[in-house]
Amino acid sequence: MVERLPLRAMLLGGMLLVAAPVAARPAAPPYDLIIRGGTLYDGSGAPPVTGDVAIRGDRIVAVGRVEGSAKREISARGMAVAPGFINMLSWATESLIADPRSQSDIRQGVTLEVMGEGWSMGPLNATMKAQETERQGDIKYRIDWTSLGDYLAYLERRGIATNVASFVGAATVRVHELGEDDVDPTPEQLDRMQLLVRQAMDEGALGVGSSLIYAPGSYAETDELVALMREAGQCGGMYISHMRSEGDRLEEAVDELIDIARRSGAPAEIYHLKMAGRGNWDKFDAVVKKIEAARADGLRITTDMYTYTAGATGLDAAMPTWVQSGGLEAWIERLKDPATRAQVAAEMQKPGSDWENLYLGAGADKMILTGFKSEALKPLTGKTLAEVAAMRGTSPEETAMNLVIEDGSRVGTVYFLMSEDNVRKQVQLPWMSFGSDAASQSAEGVFLKSGSHPRTYGNFARLLGHYVRDEKLISLEEAIHRLTSLPATNLGIRERGALRPGYFADVVIFDPATVADRATFEKPHQYAVGMRDVYVNGVAVLTNGEPSGATPGRAVRGPGWKACH
Repeated sequence: MVERLPLRAMLLGGMLLVAAPVAARPAAPPYDLIIRGGTLYDGSGAPPVTGDVAIRGDRIVAVGRVEGSAKREISARGMAVAPGFINMLSWATESLIADPRSQSDIRQGVTLEVMGEGWSMGPLNATMKAQETERQGDIKYRIDWTSLGDYLAYLERRGIATNVASFVGAATVRVHELGEDDVDPTPEQLDRMQLLVRQAMDEGALGVGSSLIYAPGSYAETDELVALMREAGQCGGMYISHMRSEGDRLEEAVDELIDIARRSGAPAEIYHLKMAGRGNWDKFDAVVKKIEAARADGLRITTDMYTYTAGATGLDAAMPTWVQSGGLEAWIERLKDPATRAQVAAEMQKPGSDWENLYLGAGADKMILTGFKSEALKPLTGKTLAEVAAMRGTSPEETAMNLVIEDGSRVGTVYFLMSEDNVRKQVQLPWMSFGSDAASQSAEGVFLKSGSHPRTYGNFARLLGHYVRDEKLISLEEAIHRLTSLPATNLGIRERGALRPGYFADVVIFDPATVADRATFEKPHQYAVGMRDVYVNGVAVLTNGEPSGATPGRAVRGPGWKACH
């Protein structure tokens, strides 16, 4: 219907001119998108309610019963509608460069990749850039950045489907100033390392991440880590760590993490909590008791996990760290020396007194080789170390050393180390978040040149399908809380992690009855199912279970951003 407006008239040259009625433009719909009639899980852990979610631009503007119209409306009846999930431990650092669609994660509802387990993509110096370029595997790329902030901005400019955030790596700032040798920093070097941490915090780092079983991160002593964390803590950052031990010295490692939190005044989180090695499976209660005591004492200690009984790392975790001093190339050269080989082989067969021996914890028959650089070695992908040793007629220890030399890499390896009973108990801990500890990749192209751990494609779907729906270990609202608002709060991230007006529109729609993981150790490159739609900053990146190709992801920066000079 045309609205009749008042006639307009004016006198021109003695003649009265009468303007014709003007048709009013229809009012624009107040919203860009309304998601109608879904079962809303707001991220708080409260029971769900049926309602609508309205989005305008990159923000949620209304939740509940939404009146009015939108440019687009979709039905979510019978579906769960939740905030986008936060991957607390992502290794999408390179995979997003190769494929910005982040398929293995968005098909599980992940909208934020949190990076920085010990190593971060900045700060880098010229030597580090050259080393990292030389060590690249299947994914090749130019390092066109220097600082961590530069890297986050690089991804944003390049275009990515998911949001990204990062800790600054304790090993990264160590290598920047000390190289990869087993040395202690001088006071002047430590000052420079602290300055690098403060600069990274000002660029948006979430805190300091350490990985203390791997060289060169393992060379850092507690006082060094406390010094770095005091700097980050003053900027609102947190400490997050792959602890010095997850097996034989697990309790001592937890004590160290709590000590770093107490002395630095910062909160702390344990990466992928586990009791590794059969002889350590009974330490669950003691570890939980330590964490609960620290929390009761006023420290904010939290944890994250992946939902599998096997971890994935490299053959470096099967050898003592002293042989790796100086970096990959120095390690390989040492392994060519017969006397050194004999010493390494002997140490691989007994508990490590000052290093984490995952070879002994798993055993050669429970170690699956998944990642080679060499085309000649790629046919070994998916075989156990024991199988390759038998094929070659060499001991597993000799075989591991030979593979590192031949491949010129740490050789990606899956280690079966954990108890399913402990995984089930960990899922139920109220301060537990979740992280894949994996890249976010596609079941195609360059990613098929290597094997993978099924957590890459199934970590979050396995939680929702297997442990929540099938095992009923926790409620769906509790699981969503620990995938969304709990990690967002721990990280100090504002305006994400909840279905709330004014928050960024990171929203997922999935079917609780069908969400499930499909990836296995035998066939890891299989997408999860049950996730229907995913929105990142108000833009659909997954529609009816398929990627849209949109790349609205942004860098999400920590509480010290532009405030920590």
